[in-house]
Amino acid sequence: MALQAVSPDDPRLSWHGHISLQHTADWVMPWRIPYCEQDLFPPAAFAASDRQSRAAMPAGVRLAFHSDTTTVAGRVVAQPETSPLDLACDGQVCGSVALTGQERFRFADLPPGEKLIELWLPQHGDFRLRSLELSTGASLTPYDDLRPRWVTYGSSITHCRSAARPTETWPALVARASDLNLTCLGYGGNCHLEPMVARMIRDRPADLLSMKVGINVHNHGSLNARTFRPAIIGFVRIVRERHPDVPFAVVSPIYAAWRETQPNEVGFTIAAMREEVAAAVAALQAHGDRHLHYVDGLEIFGPQHAHLLPDDLHPDAEGYKVLAQNFLRVVMPQLLTG
Repeated sequence: MALQAVSPDDPRLSWHGHISLQHTADWVMPWRIPYCEQDLFPPAAFAASDRQSRAAMPAGVRLAFHSDTTTVAGRVVAQPETSPLDLACDGQVCGSVALTGQERFRFADLPPGEKLIELWLPQHGDFRLRSLELSTGASLTPYDDLRPRWVTYGSSITHCRSAARPTETWPALVARASDLNLTCLGYGGNCHLEPMVARMIRDRPADLLSMKVGINVHNHGSLNARTFRPAIIGFVRIVRERHPDVPFAVVSPIYAAWRETQPNEVGFTIAAMREEVAAAVAALQAHGDRHLHYVDGLEIFGPQHAHLLPDDLHPDAEGYKVLAQNFLRVVMPQLLTG
């Protein structure tokens, strides 16, 4: 079947879940930080020169539009290692294709008629779109996602590299089950309560907020018993400058095997960090934050799930599904009721 090319800059294409878009003469790439301010973020984690920049990996980002096309194809810049690309029609996942080393992708035999099409971009690896291709003569109109906006912040456990595909990260599973407009700010190797990330969340529209903090602070010894609780309080207060009443869940670390009781280089255990997260939330609540909620990470992924942590740290693909189910059961009712 003949196809018609659509420029990645076409205003009828709607990008969702990103923070900024990088445009060149050849491609468009979504970022999960303000691309033009990248030098204000930790360079080892976020800079464009870093081939493995976590902020350039579009976890949770979707390219969406309405169309009656029966084929969606495209050209991309090939990546040496990347997660798959998923396609959903009217909310139902109907295809997934491998992208590693590929310069093209194609989804054929889509349902006939007008439908919402969402391309869920790889959670791991860059995605640089050169062109999109639809059936010749197909309709094309933008999609304005008016669902409640959920912004979630975290580490690699929120980034979910080992999820089977982008629609099966735990934030994607939760967002799809709860009918939410997701912005995933999970960055592998990061989540050290950086003030620039707090400012970024503060400045974004949001109806629901969550953050899961602690594991990389422990792994890198970046904060200690003196600084961890104040950093949480400061992060939340920055976000609250423009979101004073948005329901906000602060989740302490999930089960972390030997890290539970073994002190890190600054003498902190994961068990002690949970106490600090709870104390930070209690202090903020005592000062009038009526919409802030503490969630013990063990309630969403505890020692009974240790067999789903192949490296004693990250859930495997099945583990992320379990984490999503428990987040839906434990956390979302608190957020959705304020």
